[in-house]
Amino acid sequence: MAKLQAAQNRLYKNLFLCKNCGAKIKVDPKKILEGKIKCRRCKKKKFRAHKKK
Repeated sequence: MAKLQAAQNRLYKNLFLCKNCGAKIKVDPKKILEGKIKCRRCKKKKFRAHKKK
């Protein structure tokens, strides 16, 4: 089964996970690097990119 590029972008593009609580947040990577985004659950500023399966 082929993986569609549009589906991959929808699922994984601009998706980050909080390193503390694991909450998923869709946001522009530039804002993550600038430190403008806080986690909705725990209010920390540490994120990692979502791993593709």
